[in-house]
Amino acid sequence: MAKTIQRDEASQMDPVRAAQEAQLSHDPTLRRFAASRQELAADPYRPLYHFVSPEGNLNDPNGLCFWQGRWHLFYQAFPPANPRPHWGHAVSDDLVHWRDLPYAITPGPEEACWSGSTLVEDDRVIAMYHGHQLGNMVAVASDPLLLDWEKVTGTTVLPNPCPIWTRTAGGEPMRGVRGNPVPPGAINFVYDPCIWKKEGAYYSISGGALPHGPSGRRIRAEFLFRSRDLATWEYVHPFLEGDIFGLVGDDGACPYFWPIGDRHILLHFSHMSGGHYLLGDYDVGHDKFVVTHGGRFTFGAWYLGGVHAPTATPDGQGSVIALFNINPAKPTPGWNQIMSLPRRLTLLGRDELAVTPAGDIESLRYDHRHVAAQVLPANREVVFDSVQGKAVEVAVEIDPRNAQMVELNVLRAPGREEFTRIAFYRHRGYVDWQRSDGWARFRESRDSLIVVDTSYASELPDVESRAPETAPVYLVPGDRLKLRVFVDKSVVEVFANDRQCVAVRVYPGREESAGVSLRAQGADAALCGLDVWQMHTIYE
Repeated sequence: MAKTIQRDEASQMDPVRAAQEAQLSHDPTLRRFAASRQELAADPYRPLYHFVSPEGNLNDPNGLCFWQGRWHLFYQAFPPANPRPHWGHAVSDDLVHWRDLPYAITPGPEEACWSGSTLVEDDRVIAMYHGHQLGNMVAVASDPLLLDWEKVTGTTVLPNPCPIWTRTAGGEPMRGVRGNPVPPGAINFVYDPCIWKKEGAYYSISGGALPHGPSGRRIRAEFLFRSRDLATWEYVHPFLEGDIFGLVGDDGACPYFWPIGDRHILLHFSHMSGGHYLLGDYDVGHDKFVVTHGGRFTFGAWYLGGVHAPTATPDGQGSVIALFNINPAKPTPGWNQIMSLPRRLTLLGRDELAVTPAGDIESLRYDHRHVAAQVLPANREVVFDSVQGKAVEVAVEIDPRNAQMVELNVLRAPGREEFTRIAFYRHRGYVDWQRSDGWARFRESRDSLIVVDTSYASELPDVESRAPETAPVYLVPGDRLKLRVFVDKSVVEVFANDRQCVAVRVYPGREESAGVSLRAQGADAALCGLDVWQMHTIYE
């Protein structure tokens, strides 16, 4: 819903933005968006504070960036009147409250505008994305609200099939920069580009795969290209070196390559196994990403209510801000996917990430309820009748003591007919030998596990079932379990000890499924404190 610009605020704007705001105040597309948001708000599963497209479906988030004091989020949008993918557009001052803007990039001559990234320069923003049926495209904008985009050359700059991956008349593979041969049998199309700049030249990696992995199956790859003018690109070589952290069958779609701390991170999406990241070092002399560690953002199938693809950008303070789209698990007429909350990724040591909520999420809180410290008796569920809600933030701290497992239930029906279970298993994960000193610290070197189980989240027959999400999280010996759980109508997003985040879609069928409970298994645990806030909508 479009924000109303107050007179004193408008008087302080530069003339170009003031003219844009005046034009937007009468924009028919934004009026249609506002009406659509109002109509769709009646859907009981439509989130209040996770971004959802104003009309129609959405898919991958794209091109997150910070330009002239504001955050811009783009995403694959499907306008009902022309359901070919466009780049939808929203802007925010705080990464939490989003304001709809008109569609940013529309298809033509490409059949559809698929995924890509942005690069912010001093005087403009560059978007590089995949134009379906043509290849990778480049567009630029320099206006205050990034409303006016111009496509470089008017058509693709890296066509499909990519000519550098064809063979010469003599049957020899074409050669790229520095005489590097293109890998034999490489997939001969480009998609989902990421763009950055180094030493006056533009670089782009394009998602893809190599087909000659184990047993002839594909393995993920990112193909590197270089340009001086954004219009003409030359092939360099495969970008990844030493990547042993993927699954056989993965690909490297939706890549985002950015510095993080004193290293680099590559976020991407696999059409087989969902969201991933790689940590490593950027060898600028050889233009290679030397990978030293890998991890996941999706801990099960990406479809049927799972986390999908990323968009990411540096925050200017050494961290990276990332958002993901999360898939549906139930038909919802008029809309489907949603965005995750923004996550701040920060480097911990050499090969570990901190994962925390980003943006001014606390500004959404109201009607605070607190539950004081108390013992959680073994094998007995403790229900807190004073704290309930379907759009809430729950913050809880627990000392597991000797309990075999502790669990937090949300969206719980009074008779437990429906509930979403968040379980913690201390030191029940894999051993990390880099943390251990032989067998002496075997137990302390193991990861713990955070599980989000939706097996009993809904009684509705059209909700597609999903196996529990099970993610590793390392707790330093002596640490208590600290959870921030964001429940928002049809999504549950769990941040654990600032080191892990797990998110899934849920669809409780009972109106009364809004309760909160805790349970310790096998032995007593201690609740150190539990706080619940109701959450405002981000569109008002």
